[in-house]
Amino acid sequence: MDLVLRAPRVITAEGEVSRAVGVSGGRITAIEPLDAVLSADRVIELSEDEVLLPGLVDSHVHVNDPGRSEWEGFETATAAAAAGGVTTIVDMPLNSLPPTVDPEALAVKRKSAEGRVHVDVGFWGGAIPGKLDQLPALHEAGVFGFKCFLLHSGVDEFPPLDPAGLAEGLRTVNEIDSMMIVHAEDSDEIARAPEVTGGHYADFLRSRPRGAENLAIAHVLDEARRTGARVHILHLSSSDALPMLAEARRDGVRVTVETCPHYLSFIAEEIVDGATQFKCCPPIREAENRELLWRGLADGVIDCVVSDHSPCTPELKRFDSGDFGEAWGGISSLQLGLPAVWTQARARGHALADVVRWMALRPAELTGLRHKGRIEVGADADFCVFAPDEAFVVDVAKLRHRNPVSAYHGRPLAGVVRGTWLRGREITGEQPFGELLTRP
Repeated sequence: MDLVLRAPRVITAEGEVSRAVGVSGGRITAIEPLDAVLSADRVIELSEDEVLLPGLVDSHVHVNDPGRSEWEGFETATAAAAAGGVTTIVDMPLNSLPPTVDPEALAVKRKSAEGRVHVDVGFWGGAIPGKLDQLPALHEAGVFGFKCFLLHSGVDEFPPLDPAGLAEGLRTVNEIDSMMIVHAEDSDEIARAPEVTGGHYADFLRSRPRGAENLAIAHVLDEARRTGARVHILHLSSSDALPMLAEARRDGVRVTVETCPHYLSFIAEEIVDGATQFKCCPPIREAENRELLWRGLADGVIDCVVSDHSPCTPELKRFDSGDFGEAWGGISSLQLGLPAVWTQARARGHALADVVRWMALRPAELTGLRHKGRIEVGADADFCVFAPDEAFVVDVAKLRHRNPVSAYHGRPLAGVVRGTWLRGREITGEQPFGELLTRP
């Protein structure tokens, strides 16, 4: 074998066990008792305070490259991912220029990423007005599915779908056996809400009411019932929607759901005025809402936890004015998802195996990457060496993200990533060797 990792604590399908894990040719080829005789070119002995996890899969990342690489970029995004135990990301189709809405734009993005990625990278396609005829060609080119908005996306080059466009898009993705991933907030409801100006977080929260999310999700579920299409609800923040999502799934609607570390970590009551680093859409809501999202995870209504890493330059956060109406909406957290979720999960009695299911196994299943997100024979040898009981305080100056902006700055977190391995090779950050993935 090329490599054997001997770990007193490993997260596998059996839960947390002691195992020796053997690797050959970038794949896991043996999972044996800890004291099994396995010979290899290199043997790594993990300590008692370390747990061997599968590399995480983050299916919601805005790399913003090419076109807005001053916001992030492939080198910094994937280096940050690796530092956070993430070995696979799937890049969103917007905020880059051009947006990934046809095969030519996908080719531009892939060329921009070639030779610059420290982890494996796949790509979502975009579904926008005037480009829905491009969905089959993008599907054939290897995108993992299609993202759409139901209201203004924040950038003019990625406009939203109206109800007729959503229906057409869902019919197409059903025909080609793909999936529509939806930013679900209702544009009319947002238009009726009070407009936010100034630095009061409470005003911003009123400008993005739960009702806008709930109405949009109900509409998506109705169209999914009618068309039979597979749909995925992005970054769920409104716990009000959990009962209808559970009911739709019981009725056979093909729907999956994600939420994000910031909705599971922060609460509106603690966000001070002018703290625009916390602005995201949909917004961080109240403490009671957060606990209901945790219950949705425990009950299986919410499938996975992914970052929605949406970075920008410090100037775009408008720290000079603290104006929530003017500031860019997005949380920068790609490197911090694992400790952020683990900190909150352990306080609620969840085990590391639960976190692995939400942040590795389920996102891999969502994207069809069956060889990712698990420690089992035949899977890619993607690993995260995690010290769950070691604590640290987040310092944005020490993160690998391009810009030193994060809502987590100064926050104490539990769990430190001590090493990340991609297909049996340790990621050092010196020479990128990640691969560009296509739909299986």
